[in-house]
Amino acid sequence: MFFPLVARHLSAAVSVFQRSGLSALMLMLVAVLTACKAPAEPVAATPAVLVGVVTLQTESQTLSTELPGRTRAFMMAEIRPQISGILQKRLFTEGATVKAGQPLYQIDPAAYEVVVASAAATVAKTRATAKTAEVNARRNAALVKIDAISRQLYDESLALVQQTAADVAVAQAALDNARINLAYTRIVAPISGRTSLSTVTPGALVTVNQVAVLTTISQLDQIYVDVTQSSTDLLKLKNDLAQGRFERVGQLDARIRIKLEDGRTYPHPGRLQFSGVSVDPGTGAVTLRAVVPNPDGLLMPGMYVRAQLDTGVTPQALLVPQQAVTRDTTGQASVLMVDANSKVERRAVSLAVAVGNRWMLNAGLAVGDRVIVDGLQRIRAGDLVTTEEVVIKLVASEPVAAPADSASASTSAR
Repeated sequence: MFFPLVARHLSAAVSVFQRSGLSALMLMLVAVLTACKAPAEPVAATPAVLVGVVTLQTESQTLSTELPGRTRAFMMAEIRPQISGILQKRLFTEGATVKAGQPLYQIDPAAYEVVVASAAATVAKTRATAKTAEVNARRNAALVKIDAISRQLYDESLALVQQTAADVAVAQAALDNARINLAYTRIVAPISGRTSLSTVTPGALVTVNQVAVLTTISQLDQIYVDVTQSSTDLLKLKNDLAQGRFERVGQLDARIRIKLEDGRTYPHPGRLQFSGVSVDPGTGAVTLRAVVPNPDGLLMPGMYVRAQLDTGVTPQALLVPQQAVTRDTTGQASVLMVDANSKVERRAVSLAVAVGNRWMLNAGLAVGDRVIVDGLQRIRAGDLVTTEEVVIKLVASEPVAAPADSASASTSAR
C-alpha cells in the first residue's frame, strides 16, 4: 500500500506545481512524508486452546473371552419300568422335587406276590428234603461202620445230601428273584431332583426294557455349562502367552461368569471343570465344561447362555479412553497427544482389546504420555495448547477383541 500512496501524492504535487508554483509543491511533499510515517496496524497473537488430557499409567488388567454355551443337568435319570404290568398309581407331582428312594409309580403287584409265595413254598420243600437226606446220611454213617449197609449205599446218601443242598440254593435264588421283581412293582427315584411330565397315566400297560421313558429326574442344585472355543482363538491365546503378552490364569481354578439370554449377568460364578483335549472335526472347536451353582433353580437344562472365562492377565497394561481414538480412511488408529513443548502431536497406535470404554494398547504410547480427550474439535496437529487433567468415568465390561489395525505395531511404536 505504500508505493501506490506515494505515487498518488507525487502526481498531485506535479499538478499543483504546474498551477501554483514552488510553494505548493513543498506543501505536498510534507504531506507525503507525513503519510509515509503512519504506524502499521499490530497483528493479534493466537491464544493457546485449553484441552482436557488423560495421563497414561500402567495397571493390571485381567483378560477374558466370551463364548457361547448350553446348560445341561448335573445329573439326569430316565425312569423306565424294570418289569411288565398295569400301572396302578402315579405317586409324585409333576415338576416337583423328589428325594432319592421316593416312590414314583405303583405297578399292579398281584401276579408278582403269587410268584413270591410259590418260590417261598419251593424253598420250604427243598429244605425239608435236604433235612431228610442229612438224617439218612448220619444214620448210614453209623451202619456202614458195622457193615450193616454197603459202602455204595452210604456214598449215595452223602451225594443226596449235596444234591438237596443245591436244590435249596436254587429255590432260594428263585425266591430272591421273585422278591426283587415284586419290589420293582414300586418304581422309586434313583436320584434327587426335579421331575418332568409323566408320559403315562394309571391303567397304562408298561413293559420291561421299553424305549419310552415314564418321566425324567434332573438334579439342578448345580448345573453344567458346556461352551465351545474355536481352535483358532485357542492358538492365538497360546501364542500371546508364549510371547509374554499375558500371564496365564490357572485353568483348573478359572472362574466363569454367565450371561443369560436376556443379557443379565447370572449372580453365581462357576468353575471350569474340564477342557477338551481334541478338536471337533465338524465345528473346529474345543469343548469346555464348567460347573455353576444353581440354588434358586434359575438355570434350566437346554438354555442358551454366554460364558465369560478369564484367559490371562496383563500386569503392565496401558489403557486409553475410546473417545480419544480416531481412525483414518485406511483404518489406522491414532490419538492426539500433547508433547513436552505443549504442542499437539498425532500418534499412531496399535489396539489390543476393548475394556469397557477404554482401549488396551499394544504399542504407540508410553507411561506419562498426555492424551487429549476433550476439545479435539478445536485443535489440530502443531497447535499450541494448555492442558487440564480430566477424570474419565470408567464403564465396567469384559475385554473384547479389537479390530485389526492396518499398520503393524512396529511402525506405530515410539
